[in-house]
Amino acid sequence: MRDQRKAEDIAQQRMELILPLLADGLDPAKARELKTRICEQTGISERTLRRYLAQYKESGFEGLKPKGRGQRITDNAIPPHVLEQAILLRRQVPSRSVSQLIDILEWEGIVEPGRIKRSTLQEQLANRGYSSRQMKMYTSTGVAARRFQKRYRNQLWHSDIKYGPYLPIGKGGEKKQVYLVLFVDDATRYVLHGEFYPTLDKIIVEDCFRKAILKHGVPETVYFDNGRQYKNKWMTRSCAKMGIRLLFARPYSPESSGKVERINRIVDSFLAEAALEKPQTLEKLNELFQVWLTECYQNRSHSALHNDMSPETAYRSDKKPQNFIDPDTIAQAFLHFERRKVDKAGCISFDGQKYEVGLTFIGCTVDVVYDPADTDELTIEYEGHSPWKAKKLVIGERAGQRPKLPEHLSTEKAESSRLLRAAKKKNEQRKKQYIPAVSYRNVSKGGDQHV
Repeated sequence: MRDQRKAEDIAQQRMELILPLLADGLDPAKARELKTRICEQTGISERTLRRYLAQYKESGFEGLKPKGRGQRITDNAIPPHVLEQAILLRRQVPSRSVSQLIDILEWEGIVEPGRIKRSTLQEQLANRGYSSRQMKMYTSTGVAARRFQKRYRNQLWHSDIKYGPYLPIGKGGEKKQVYLVLFVDDATRYVLHGEFYPTLDKIIVEDCFRKAILKHGVPETVYFDNGRQYKNKWMTRSCAKMGIRLLFARPYSPESSGKVERINRIVDSFLAEAALEKPQTLEKLNELFQVWLTECYQNRSHSALHNDMSPETAYRSDKKPQNFIDPDTIAQAFLHFERRKVDKAGCISFDGQKYEVGLTFIGCTVDVVYDPADTDELTIEYEGHSPWKAKKLVIGERAGQRPKLPEHLSTEKAESSRLLRAAKKKNEQRKKQYIPAVSYRNVSKGGDQHV
């Protein structure tokens, strides 16, 4: 009777696992997503999950009960002390396979050879939370990766760059690869802005970020990977200027950008369709992408959202107000920033040109703020001074008029040489130190004296 109740409990647990996969009208893509989620949460393999499904379809609830084959059921097939030793071995080295665990148990004489089956031990370890998949969730970062979703729009934005197709945009029609930049809202999965660009640098992230902010306001937090297009001085300064919290993913943790990665996989279907259209310009590719994004993603139901609503509906119906800031503040925030040292002529070198900063700042390191599209003038910032403009140094046929020497650098009149007076004093001190202890002038002149 006890064994029968235990078998029914196990069957009930397996039934709860596969229940989401038995829903009517479940499409293959959704089924794959559910299987992946179940395997990640429970630690069982997809093969085991498929076996449970096949057993249920063949024999119903009874098919989910463990097969005793004349022996005790699975939970009692391994003595408790043996299972504890297997768990200890797995905890000591999480990468050990089930076969290696059995080998060690047999070689140490804890269990007789052939007594434990690999499938039985694997299932028991999974039931206790010590499958290899479950252990990996903890060994890499010290904490299990969990799914999360912000409650309101614009609380958190994600971004990513996806490699696109090749287009004839180079000189002479040479084909070059283009790149897609996306900014996605975490709570609603809404694509705030997405666009293909001809180069792979921080400028494309800047442009996409600016357009997303102008359309939808400033987010509370942005979350990026560690790519050089995101992790740079410009991004740090811009977010600080706009009051945005800047976060970066831990290295080697791809699960942290799973939401935007999922959208990137959906974009693959667009690229397949675009290949049939054969766009010849970047403008045409972006035109096709915007139409596809609106009709095939933004306004389609999303399984991760409440009541399967679309990202567009979820974002537009959110009650949290959008935070639009002053356009001048945005313009200032999106300026670029570098540091330069002022040379002895009161100038700095920038982009192969000389700019006049001022003799007052000779030897100082100043902050250079500029718009990459217009570098005729640079904004100079230095602690304790209001920002000012620096223009390019124009070198003509004649030398320019020498700038007026600042008052604090002008020559002071002196009555005498302080250097020579100080040197004389020092020399007198030196002479006193070397006065002979015996004066030979006092020695008598009356012939040689011998000791």
